[in-house]
Amino acid sequence: MLPIVAFVGVQALLAGLIHYYLWRRLVRDTTHRGRLRRIGAIVALAFALLVPVTVLGTQMGLYWLAWPGYLWLAVMFYLLVVLVLLEVPMAVARLVLRRRSAVAEPTTAAPEPALVGAAGPADPPAAAAVDQPDHDRDRRLLLARGAAIFAGLTAVGVTGYGVRNALGPPRLDRVRIPLAKLPRRMDGLRIATVSDIHLGPLRGRAHTERIVSMINRLDADLVAVVGDLVDGSVAELGRAAEPLRDLRSRYGSFFVTGNHEYYSGVEEWVREVDRLGLRVLQNVRQEIRTPGGILDLAGVNDVTADGTGLAAPADYAAALGDRDPSRPVVLLAHQPVAVEEAAKYGVDLQLSGHTHGGQMVPFNLAVGLAQPVVSGLGEVDGTKVYVTNGAGFWGPPVRVGADPQISLVELRSA
Repeated sequence: MLPIVAFVGVQALLAGLIHYYLWRRLVRDTTHRGRLRRIGAIVALAFALLVPVTVLGTQMGLYWLAWPGYLWLAVMFYLLVVLVLLEVPMAVARLVLRRRSAVAEPTTAAPEPALVGAAGPADPPAAAAVDQPDHDRDRRLLLARGAAIFAGLTAVGVTGYGVRNALGPPRLDRVRIPLAKLPRRMDGLRIATVSDIHLGPLRGRAHTERIVSMINRLDADLVAVVGDLVDGSVAELGRAAEPLRDLRSRYGSFFVTGNHEYYSGVEEWVREVDRLGLRVLQNVRQEIRTPGGILDLAGVNDVTADGTGLAAPADYAAALGDRDPSRPVVLLAHQPVAVEEAAKYGVDLQLSGHTHGGQMVPFNLAVGLAQPVVSGLGEVDGTKVYVTNGAGFWGPPVRVGADPQISLVELRSA
């Protein structure tokens, strides 16, 4: 419970800082002092509290919070991105207005002599000087309101597009990967790969059924589910996961744990997934015998397991050591970063997920700081690593620039 409370605390702090910035740009800069600004402050505070309340509430089973809370999280994210991008042009525009104001202000000069009793010709310029600050303030207010409207429309539009993508059917991608050790007679072995299904508050049984149906139409030789199946307990989501028992493949279906299994009762889920007919590869490897030869399929626990006490940490020596080095080996590991250890054991190909392809551009840039490959095929220290985008989503039901994905990996002999 303590890690969850700490996580929610960090979320609350970040949410507070972000919403303070949004309040400054969307409320303070666009309104005069008074009732409207006070209402805006109250609304900003309510939305700031909604973020940690949603994260904590969904952990406690209050799933009705998920839709409003996570949708606002997406809108908030894109409001922040657009407003930050507008900071430089807005600063330039304010500077231009300030300089124009300075040029327009009348210079102070000695009063011209005037006849006693004559009409004062200086009255109109004096009035203009008094009106100038109000005119400048109105122009700055108009500029801030224009930026706020643009940011709001953009954030809502991008979020709407992302919701449509996230809730739509996963995209099927086919990728051919040559392996030097793959026997010629095994050329064309196909592995249907899916990750990050994320059954939970916003996705249920129908989501699993659609994924299973798509995979079964591929008639694959192997099925690999590379972690983050669930965001909840077996009691809550067991029925939603049941369609996995219908997965079909020539040589079997396999599963490795992701980090979210360790938040959801990993030991129960390992037993449940095994009961549904998927072989759970926990730091072990399996010989895949085909008429054309033998492939070693290995799997390691997610790196999150280290230190949790819930399951053994990732053990690459147990999964990959003491094997026939002439055989090709494919490793299932939830996080792409596992390739840094896998490469030491001469792994030919690693299949991973975890990144969601970034899920929401430009968040993919941050993901790239922690993972060697964010999406697609890469290579690290001689080991190929293929990262699928995942078929679901975590948090906001939004995908922008990274469609949900099921991958058909076809192995080719080099």
